[in-house]
Amino acid sequence: MLGVAAMAGALNGAVVLGQWVADAPASPASVTAAQPAPEPESEVQSPPPAFVFDAPLPGRVINSPFGLRQMPWEESGRLHQGVDIAAPAGAAVKVAAPGVVKSTGVSPTYGRYVLVMHKGGLSTMYAHLARPARGVKRGAYLRQGETVAFVGNSGRSSGSHLHFEIRKGDKPLNPSFFLGRTFAEADDLPLRAASRVSKKVHKATVSRWPPGVAKSAKGHVQVARLKNGRVKATLTVAAVPAPAASTTPTTTEAAI
Repeated sequence: MLGVAAMAGALNGAVVLGQWVADAPASPASVTAAQPAPEPESEVQSPPPAFVFDAPLPGRVINSPFGLRQMPWEESGRLHQGVDIAAPAGAAVKVAAPGVVKSTGVSPTYGRYVLVMHKGGLSTMYAHLARPARGVKRGAYLRQGETVAFVGNSGRSSGSHLHFEIRKGDKPLNPSFFLGRTFAEADDLPLRAASRVSKKVHKATVSRWPPGVAKSAKGHVQVARLKNGRVKATLTVAAVPAPAASTTPTTTEAAI
């Protein structure tokens, strides 16, 4: 009897112990493990830049910079109001920023050109073109990087290339301060720095004269042959603004 009583007592003790373990409060570690992982905080995204300027001829380099420049047939330097980018005829020219076509036309000096207006009072000019792209006409909207025209050699040009300008209103700006760069807002635009013109005159060399200049130069200029075989001549050329949107460029403009 004593053995049976002892065994019953042991069984009762085991049942009580098991019930206590089941009802015991969970440990802090187990509570932490049971809680769901917190969701990661969402990153605060910066607003997109207000101004983005792409190169009109990606991968091509500027071979004639913005600033004072003297051509072989000129007596003194004048302001080259944009940059020249050499490229083969027919190469696609991309619009540097989204905008609306303000005018297209043909100038005796700029040749075929397209003028595009952008926000902030900025505009871009594409000149010496072979032709504008299909659908590019006054009032047409162009998206960033869309083909605006094709490289040519029209107007007063010494070879196949793109003449590219950026302006704020009527004031020419150095495109090198803009191309390939982004600006968060209008106040970040380098308008003051881009409007400065160095006093140094860049003396340009060309492989041939533009036909219009060569014809008008006969008997009206002094011609000298240089040691390197090139020909240098002096001819007064007036510097005037780029073609206005509402008018046809005049014959007195000079752009190469």
